[in-house]
Amino acid sequence: MALSELDIKKEYRNLQCDVVKDFYIPVLKKAIVYKRAVGFFCSSALYEIATGLEQLVFNNGHISLIVSPKLNEEDIAAIQLGYKRREEIVSDAILREFEAPYNRRQILKLNLLSELIAKNILDIKVAFKADGSEVGIFHEKIGLVADTDGNKVAFTGSMNETYSGLLLNYESIDVYCSWKDEDTERVAIKEAAFDNLWNNADDALTVIDFPEVAVEKLNTYRQLSISEIYENDHLTEIEDKETHFFAKPENINFFDYQLEAIENWQRQNFRGIFDMATGTGKTYTALGALCQLTKVCNGKLAVVIICPYQHLVEQWVEDINLFGVTPLICYSKYDWKKKLKRLVEAYNLEVEDNFCIITTNATFILKDMQNELLKLDGNACLVVDEAHNFGSRRQIACMSEVFNYRLALSATLERHHDEYGTQKLYEYFGEKCIEYSLKRAIEEGKLTPYYYYPIPVSLLQDELDYYIELTDKVVNILRKSGPLSNIDDMPESAKRILIERARIIAGARNKLGALQEAMMPYKQSKHLLVYCGATHVDPLSNDDTDEITSSETRQIDEVTTILGKKLGMTVTQFTSKEDSGTRETIKKRYIEEKIQALVAIKCLDEGMNIPGIETAFILASSTNPKEYIQRRGRVLRKAPNKQFARIYDFITLPRSLDENSPPYAIQAELSLINREVERMNDFMSLAENPSETTKLINKITEKYNLYYLGEDYGRI
Repeated sequence: MALSELDIKKEYRNLQCDVVKDFYIPVLKKAIVYKRAVGFFCSSALYEIATGLEQLVFNNGHISLIVSPKLNEEDIAAIQLGYKRREEIVSDAILREFEAPYNRRQILKLNLLSELIAKNILDIKVAFKADGSEVGIFHEKIGLVADTDGNKVAFTGSMNETYSGLLLNYESIDVYCSWKDEDTERVAIKEAAFDNLWNNADDALTVIDFPEVAVEKLNTYRQLSISEIYENDHLTEIEDKETHFFAKPENINFFDYQLEAIENWQRQNFRGIFDMATGTGKTYTALGALCQLTKVCNGKLAVVIICPYQHLVEQWVEDINLFGVTPLICYSKYDWKKKLKRLVEAYNLEVEDNFCIITTNATFILKDMQNELLKLDGNACLVVDEAHNFGSRRQIACMSEVFNYRLALSATLERHHDEYGTQKLYEYFGEKCIEYSLKRAIEEGKLTPYYYYPIPVSLLQDELDYYIELTDKVVNILRKSGPLSNIDDMPESAKRILIERARIIAGARNKLGALQEAMMPYKQSKHLLVYCGATHVDPLSNDDTDEITSSETRQIDEVTTILGKKLGMTVTQFTSKEDSGTRETIKKRYIEEKIQALVAIKCLDEGMNIPGIETAFILASSTNPKEYIQRRGRVLRKAPNKQFARIYDFITLPRSLDENSPPYAIQAELSLINREVERMNDFMSLAENPSETTKLINKITEKYNLYYLGEDYGRI
């Protein structure tokens, strides 16, 4: 079929029709010549244009494209003042307009375009005003297509070869056909104008070759040859796959309990909670659930995934990629705002069938994020990892009804001392789809069994005195403020005091000597972790501390000194100070047994995957059950040749069990004892060796009459 046999309209308005499908693609399929001069250039338009080029390529056709860079005021000033060569400034401007593709289909189209340039099928030139005196460099918008019979179609109008120009703005093109008498002269005029531009024959303009750096940028997407793309029908294959959006990789198989969770989520209209022990595959289960939802939605789905920390976002991205999706990453490190806006607009206009973004709790609540997400129109799913962190008042305020599908992931959804936040989480996400406990995970071999060794350590007198003083202050504040329905309602003064009190427990000086003694049998061992508190301690008393000069040193530094210098072990700190690349290097060396022990802060709370931990020494324990339950789950992750784990838990006692407590101190001491006994009971209940812990708990109970005195007071 020749161009003359197509039903070509005289005008196309992009919000009244699909200009790409109704005009560009049908016309380009008949062409052997495609000449296009546009206004401002944007790489996203190439995704659309590339779709219609197959027949033109098979016809040994040729494409000539003239574009204009988006120069800003700084660029113009640089040209006028001669700070840089014009070609360099133009190159920088073109590179600014290259946006990373969001999915495999877009990658493949950029692959095609880079191949067309390499094979001399596509030539691109850049036009700008010779004097560089204005930001609006080049506004000409001419297109011309010719077929083998000499028929030509010329078009001109307000559209730019940009994403918004093609698909969003209310713009139009006028079309002229050479075989129509009334259009013949107009077609000839348009072609002459284009050729004049292409040959740099217009004195008002400078036309240069497409910058080499931009070609190199396109070349980064080269994977397949033109013949491989078309002969093997890869474009169609990729588009078919992406109809399903999330797709389960062939090498991943779900356990029965994961399938149960997914089925129950669907049965609950794709709303619910995956209450699964840490280390049992919540992430994969969630991605499998998105695969199922994608099928039900016929690939038309927007997915928003939220994680509490940036490094968890990066961990998720690796897994999301395995399921065939390239998410838009949204947090401070990335330039995401304009991209998110375009994604939402494209999705609402049904230009894109689906998209996935992943962000942090902190970024999710930002105004820029919420303003765009609230515009979503269509199927939308919200997935929240570590969802217990999502119950604060600011997060609750962002629980929008725009998400008709919802999934919460957490080993411990109940928020500590926050019934209101917990209730809101259940109201928004719905019922549990599965409750896969730590006990069940150990019994079914998904986590390793463990041995639990509580090591009692008593406070020094000055530490205990300060602890009692702070406890009394909190009690007085809370008595004045009345009952609390929500942890957020606690007076800030009380919160600050409780944080200070927790530091006393975490940094108890006697823990360091106890750690050194407990570590002696492991001087030659590997796969060790020492979990420290974000706190300070005084130097060791009555010991050789020549290497320690500060009167207040971070606990993690003290521990590193003990293990590295005193015991001669190979140790490395693992904290938030290390960037992601350094962390990966440390983990690799740890797996390779080049590092015996990691001395860490926060890593067990923040979901960091540290493979192969066999023995953990926990110096700082949280009073929040959800936190120490998660820490334990991460230590129990399975690894090659790991038969079981050992957990040494440093139990902080107010004073030695052989020492009597004065009457004025008993109630305050109970506030510490109750929490320590509660944690020991929890750890002991699933341990392989409960008897020793039972003996210690019995001694403590006997001393304090734990179940008869100060029950409420002891919870503070």
